[in-house]
Amino acid sequence: MSIEPARSGHHWLLVRRNRRTRELAYYRCYAPGHIPLAILVRVAGTRWTTEENFQASKSLAGLDEHQVRTWTAWHRWVTLAMLALAFLTIAALAEHAQPPPAGLIPLTRNEIAHLAAALIIQPARDPGHRLHWSTWRRRQQHTAQTCHYLRQAARDP
Repeated sequence: MSIEPARSGHHWLLVRRNRRTRELAYYRCYAPGHIPLAILVRVAGTRWTTEENFQASKSLAGLDEHQVRTWTAWHRWVTLAMLALAFLTIAALAEHAQPPPAGLIPLTRNEIAHLAAALIIQPARDPGHRLHWSTWRRRQQHTAQTCHYLRQAARDP
């Protein structure tokens, strides 16, 4: 049984406290050289982005819905799922690059996937109805988002 020798470099214990619940989360960090605290916090925060993207790949692109028997088939399935998620992400980023219409949130990956399924994969008799429904839902989400931000600003000045 071998024990890993101590690595030279810098080790930190980063502690994050939830504003509402006061719960503490601990991150054990290592870097070969000195890192400013702001960069360390930013890198630790990317963990949630990575987890959210992995969950999105399962729910939006079907990453976890494969039933294959060989590695080749599994690689093909994963490649196709990642390509689908990349398409949704690029489409959402292009939407976020432009200012959204007044009172609406920009199209999200979820909304783009829903519209693609409703308008392309399973064409509806009335695409105008589907687009109107999408606009209505984005308007409701914009209202909810605005109220949430106002409530958060009032709670944490």
